Amino acid sequence: MSPYGPDRRTVVGGAAAAAAGLALAGCGNDGPGKVKVRKPGQKITLSFWSWVPGIENPVGLWNDQHPEVQIELQKVSAVGGAQYAKMHAAAKAGEAPDLAQIEYSVVPSFLLDNALADLSKYGAERYRSRFVGWQWQQSVYAGSVYAIPQDSGPMGLFYRQDLLDRWHVATPRTWADYADAAREIRKHGAWIETFSATNGNRIAGLAWQAGARWFGTRGDTWTVAIDDPPSLRVADFWSRLVDDDLIKTIPDRQNAWYKDVQTGDIVSWIGASWGDALLTGNAPGTAGKWRVASLPQWKRGADAQANWGGSTTAVFRDCTYPRDALAFAVWLNSAPESVKLLIKGGYGFPSAASGYSTSDLQGRKEFFGGQPYSQVFTAAGRAVDTSWKWGPTVDTLYQRLGDAFMEAIADGTSFRSVLKEVQRQTISDLKVKGLKVVAGPGSATG
Repeated sequence: MSPYGPDRRTVVGGAAAAAAGLALAGCGNDGPGKVKVRKPGQKITLSFWSWVPGIENPVGLWNDQHPEVQIELQKVSAVGGAQYAKMHAAAKAGEAPDLAQIEYSVVPSFLLDNALADLSKYGAERYRSRFVGWQWQQSVYAGSVYAIPQDSGPMGLFYRQDLLDRWHVATPRTWADYADAAREIRKHGAWIETFSATNGNRIAGLAWQAGARWFGTRGDTWTVAIDDPPSLRVADFWSRLVDDDLIKTIPDRQNAWYKDVQTGDIVSWIGASWGDALLTGNAPGTAGKWRVASLPQWKRGADAQANWGGSTTAVFRDCTYPRDALAFAVWLNSAPESVKLLIKGGYGFPSAASGYSTSDLQGRKEFFGGQPYSQVFTAAGRAVDTSWKWGPTVDTLYQRLGDAFMEAIADGTSFRSVLKEVQRQTISDLKVKGLKVVAGPGSATG
């Protein structure tokens, strides 16, 4: 038995307690002798790392209202997973922040590093009803709570209504329609989209929508199926678009992409709910010309949706005052005054179950030509398949996907081969971590 708790036997898997042992070294136990209870009147400062736009506003409000518990905010870069590399390194060096923003998909990776505090010890469970149920469960492992949900990112299609109308291109309702639209748009010298090779989060979302199951559990064993049939279908679709020169291959959300979006060289973007703030802030000259539609479907008339991103506020294991850190995390993500400031900043769709109104989500409606566009994302959020599960080492998985897709684009290799290679790499990565793992149902390598 480890002096910090269960010796590499903590079990993961949401509601299923027997889900695949993460083999964590004392997962979620607080550093010995470090935890303290703040005395009445004692003043402390907690460090908080985040990249959320506008996060300084609710943090400032908390600091105004809570003079005894001040939050010191540090903005971190979210480009290419830089924030997670920094957090992992800090945790291993014993220099982690007290709190940090961590996406649902990488919570298991931090558990694997024994980096997060078990918030159940400090009464986290009593706040469950304040949050959307499936999002709360994203950070519950073996019955313990390891982070407080902040937001989700239901996906949709942002598009230039004016240009599609000018070129008589209908809004695509299916992926076949999307490919047809891409061909027509190229005739006019523009591009429907870009395939952003390093954007593993979006690729995962598209596979999710197609019905993929990248991770699962079988007893105490992880199953991995990055190359299952739905994922291969997605890979083949985008591979054809690239091969036929119907889309660009520059990274999205970087300077060259922003320029193309502003000039109309790129006329749509498959994004998430938080993309409204991104477009508004980076393409102001296109105001009024954008609209939002539901994701194209693989089967006409279907309503399969997915999530891109979604974050939590986690407390790190070495936090000295975890009770106060938990209080801030809950307030930040559920207090109406904080949620409204987060919405205004453009952080995504709230994980809070209440405390805001539909009108709060429509702050950028005029940019979208008066369309009540948040209704598209609200409907998408209700249709997301919440049975999707994340596994360990997802941040490494995204890096591997990015590297392999860039190589495939450079040498003309099919995207299908990318998934097969990353499938093998991911199984190897989990084995190196000491986890039991096999190829999952439908895997081409199974």
